[in-house]
Amino acid sequence: MAPSARFTEDFAYEVLSVVGEIPEGTVATYGQIARLIGRDKNSRLVARVLSHASNYGDFPCHRVVNHSGRLVPGWPEQAFLLRQEGVELKDAMHVDLKKYQWEC
Repeated sequence: MAPSARFTEDFAYEVLSVVGEIPEGTVATYGQIARLIGRDKNSRLVARVLSHASNYGDFPCHRVVNHSGRLVPGWPEQAFLLRQEGVELKDAMHVDLKKYQWEC
Protein backbone atom coordinates (compact mmCIF):
# COMPACT_ATOMS: atom_id res chain seq x y z
CA MET A 1 0.00 0.00 0.00
CA ALA A 2 1.36 3.43 -0.91
CA PRO A 3 2.22 5.71 2.04
CA SER A 4 -0.55 8.17 1.13
CA ALA A 5 -3.13 5.36 1.23
CA ARG A 6 -2.30 4.15 4.74
CA PHE A 7 -4.56 4.63 7.67
CA THR A 8 -4.21 3.83 11.33
CA GLU A 9 -6.56 1.71 13.37
CA ASP A 10 -7.55 4.85 15.29
CA PHE A 11 -8.41 6.65 12.06
CA ALA A 12 -10.45 3.66 10.90
CA TYR A 13 -12.44 3.56 14.12
CA GLU A 14 -13.07 7.33 13.96
CA VAL A 15 -14.46 6.94 10.46
CA LEU A 16 -16.53 3.89 11.32
CA SER A 17 -17.97 5.48 14.46
CA VAL A 18 -19.36 8.30 12.29
CA VAL A 19 -20.63 5.84 9.67
CA GLY A 20 -22.44 3.98 12.44
CA GLU A 21 -24.34 7.18 13.28
CA ILE A 22 -25.74 7.80 9.78
CA PRO A 23 -29.50 7.39 10.18
CA GLU A 24 -31.40 4.83 8.15
CA GLY A 25 -32.86 6.37 5.00
CA THR A 26 -30.09 8.95 4.63
CA VAL A 27 -26.63 9.06 3.09
CA ALA A 28 -23.39 10.88 3.82
CA THR A 29 -20.47 11.65 1.54
CA TYR A 30 -16.85 10.65 2.05
CA GLY A 31 -15.97 14.34 2.39
CA GLN A 32 -18.71 14.91 4.95
CA ILE A 33 -17.33 12.10 7.09
CA ALA A 34 -13.79 13.46 6.73
CA ARG A 35 -15.00 16.90 7.91
CA LEU A 36 -16.86 15.40 10.86
CA ILE A 37 -13.68 13.78 12.17
CA GLY A 38 -11.63 16.93 11.57
CA ARG A 39 -9.72 15.57 8.56
CA ASP A 40 -11.17 17.69 5.73
CA LYS A 41 -8.63 16.62 3.14
CA ASN A 42 -8.91 12.88 3.74
CA SER A 43 -12.08 11.89 1.88
CA ARG A 44 -10.16 9.36 -0.24
CA LEU A 45 -8.73 7.83 2.90
CA VAL A 46 -12.28 7.58 4.28
CA ALA A 47 -13.22 5.63 1.16
CA ARG A 48 -10.21 3.38 1.67
CA VAL A 49 -11.26 2.65 5.26
CA LEU A 50 -14.77 1.79 4.10
CA SER A 51 -13.42 -0.63 1.52
CA HIS A 52 -11.91 -2.56 4.47
CA ALA A 53 -14.76 -2.00 6.94
CA SER A 54 -15.69 -5.66 7.14
CA ASN A 55 -12.40 -6.19 8.99
CA TYR A 56 -13.75 -4.08 11.86
CA GLY A 57 -17.32 -5.30 12.21
CA ASP A 58 -20.72 -4.58 10.74
CA PHE A 59 -21.26 -0.95 9.69
CA PRO A 60 -23.82 0.66 7.36
CA CYS A 61 -21.23 1.54 4.71
CA HIS A 62 -23.94 1.39 2.05
CA ARG A 63 -25.05 4.81 3.33
CA VAL A 64 -21.87 6.49 2.08
CA VAL A 65 -21.62 7.93 -1.45
CA ASN A 66 -19.29 10.30 -3.26
CA HIS A 67 -19.70 14.10 -3.48
CA SER A 68 -22.10 13.83 -6.43
CA GLY A 69 -24.22 11.10 -4.83
CA ARG A 70 -22.69 8.32 -6.92
CA LEU A 71 -22.83 4.81 -5.56
CA VAL A 72 -19.78 2.56 -5.35
CA PRO A 73 -19.10 1.04 -8.80
CA GLY A 74 -19.24 -2.75 -8.79
CA TRP A 75 -21.33 -3.00 -5.61
CA PRO A 76 -24.93 -3.59 -6.75
CA GLU A 77 -26.00 -4.48 -3.22
CA GLN A 78 -25.57 -0.83 -2.22
CA ALA A 79 -28.52 0.28 -4.36
CA PHE A 80 -30.62 -2.60 -3.02
CA LEU A 81 -29.82 -1.79 0.61
CA LEU A 82 -30.54 1.92 0.14
CA ARG A 83 -33.87 1.18 -1.56
CA GLN A 84 -34.76 -1.12 1.35
CA GLU A 85 -34.36 1.94 3.61
CA GLY A 86 -36.57 4.11 1.41
CA VAL A 87 -33.82 5.97 -0.45
CA GLU A 88 -34.86 6.45 -4.07
CA LEU A 89 -32.17 6.71 -6.73
CA LYS A 90 -32.14 9.49 -9.37
CA ASP A 91 -30.76 6.97 -11.85
CA ALA A 92 -29.07 3.59 -11.57
CA MET A 93 -25.98 5.02 -9.85
CA HIS A 94 -26.94 8.26 -8.05
CA VAL A 95 -28.73 9.35 -4.89
CA ASP A 96 -30.39 12.78 -4.76
CA LEU A 97 -28.22 14.43 -2.09
CA LYS A 98 -30.61 17.37 -1.74
CA LYS A 99 -33.29 14.94 -0.61
CA TYR A 100 -31.38 12.22 1.24
CA GLN A 101 -28.13 13.68 2.59
CA TRP A 102 -27.70 13.38 6.34
CA GLU A 103 -28.01 16.75 8.04
CA CYS A 104 -25.57 16.53 10.89
